[in-house]
Amino acid sequence: MTAGRARRALGAALALAILYLVLAQPNHPGAMTWGALAVFPLELPVLVLLLLAAGTGRAGRMLRFALVAALVLVAVLKTADFAMFSALSRGFNPVADLALAEAGLRLLAGAIGALTALLAIAGAVLAVATLAAALWWATGVVARLAPGRAALRRAAGIGALAFAGIAAAEVGTAMAGWKAPLDPPGAAFTARVALERASLARRTLAELATFRAAAATDPFAGSAGLLDLIDRDVLLIFVESYGRTSHDTPLYADLHRATLAEGEARLAARGLAMASGYLASPTYGGQSWLAHATVANGLWIDGQVRYRAILASRRQTLFHLAQRAGFRTAAVMPQITMDWPEADRMGFDTVLAAKDLGYRGQPFNWVTMPDQFTFAALDRLLRTGPRDRNLFAQVATGTSHAPWVPVPDLVPWEDLGDGRIFDAVAQSGDPPDVVWRDRDRVRAQYRLAVDYALRTVLAYAERHAGDPPLMIVLGDHQAAGFVALDERRDVPLHIIGPAHLVDRLRGDGMAVGLIPPADAPAPVMDGLRDRILRAFSTTPAAADGPLTR
Repeated sequence: MTAGRARRALGAALALAILYLVLAQPNHPGAMTWGALAVFPLELPVLVLLLLAAGTGRAGRMLRFALVAALVLVAVLKTADFAMFSALSRGFNPVADLALAEAGLRLLAGAIGALTALLAIAGAVLAVATLAAALWWATGVVARLAPGRAALRRAAGIGALAFAGIAAAEVGTAMAGWKAPLDPPGAAFTARVALERASLARRTLAELATFRAAAATDPFAGSAGLLDLIDRDVLLIFVESYGRTSHDTPLYADLHRATLAEGEARLAARGLAMASGYLASPTYGGQSWLAHATVANGLWIDGQVRYRAILASRRQTLFHLAQRAGFRTAAVMPQITMDWPEADRMGFDTVLAAKDLGYRGQPFNWVTMPDQFTFAALDRLLRTGPRDRNLFAQVATGTSHAPWVPVPDLVPWEDLGDGRIFDAVAQSGDPPDVVWRDRDRVRAQYRLAVDYALRTVLAYAERHAGDPPLMIVLGDHQAAGFVALDERRDVPLHIIGPAHLVDRLRGDGMAVGLIPPADAPAPVMDGLRDRILRAFSTTPAAADGPLTR
């Protein structure tokens, strides 16, 4: 073999290898194994034969451009799938999840630093450009192998159609979930990912239209006597990343259940009533705002499209209805660090974001301030001094949000000051980029962070036991799968306050105290809004549950 032929053969082999690897790219962490390379991509002969049929002329260049664009797009979709499965235990939704890019970038910057995050983004853009260039070169190499005879090119086109039929049959059987009589020698995985994402986009758009129609109606909108059985402040407290794993996974349950049992004894001694159970959250591993919106609106909001739709609707949230009932409504959101225009549509009279809470200490990486300071600011800014109305507030904790390093400890309430008491611990220990190299260390930090959040909530309840608010405490979602070690979406629900209010809200399957029964059912979270309204209203609406799922 001459040197020229050897170079051409080597180039052709490299071009085929590039196409093979792009088509074989997994979209799930569980498939990131050497075995993935052994599954022959059925699209490969289709692409090769199409390129041989089109040749190097104008039609060939147009085909190459279309193939490169499609392959780069699907490779990016697979990468997005991989990231979403790793972080949120679900695939990427091309309609709903693009709006998460900004939040994801801010979280990345908080975890690894702004400069490192910028370099990572630049690297990602460079990787996409490099992939496109490699694919353009590879398709060009294959196209230049096209035979000169028209009959042979026609034969290549017919062969491409035949292999496309085989690939289509494999995709159809795989997506339909039944086994074909004859198994093809491989899988058309890339084509399947593209079709699944296109189908998901269509379903999401159709779901959006249905949801908008459901959001336009509300059985409580015209009701009188709402929430008139409540004679004090109400605090709806979301504990970040607090899931059922805290009760069922030994790694976490030994500490978290002991903390709750100890807190239960202290609160009972102070005369407080308690009840606990579970709810099913619409989200997993992140996107806390979906849980917040689900509770507030009484509708199942499990994605960004539904979240945007509910904001655009005129549906009244729990906080709108509390306003009508005479409460002052507020949101205490220590993790909000940028403009939050959506809050204007949620029924809050007052929104206290990070900059409004008076914290002057050092941040805990992405977490702006310890939970104890958040609760102290709640008292200082909303619950102290003369008031003509009771408060109905949403409070979102932050310390148990990733990256969970470092974890503070409780200090005497009177020593909190402006938060600089936490500076030493905020600068202590290894940074997130070191801790997150070891999953066992990440889990250990998560265990401590959730325990701190629980101890803070219980200490706040004990501090106000003499004139207790009604506290509705629930997790927003489970942590990411590799941390939670539990695939369920269940989160704990605790009701703490005077017995006459706790008893009204206590539902079937809930236990007295702070430890939910192991076999307690987990009703969906979208029912909590209407449950609160029915429990504490003299003329509740007749509707039996949420409008849509």
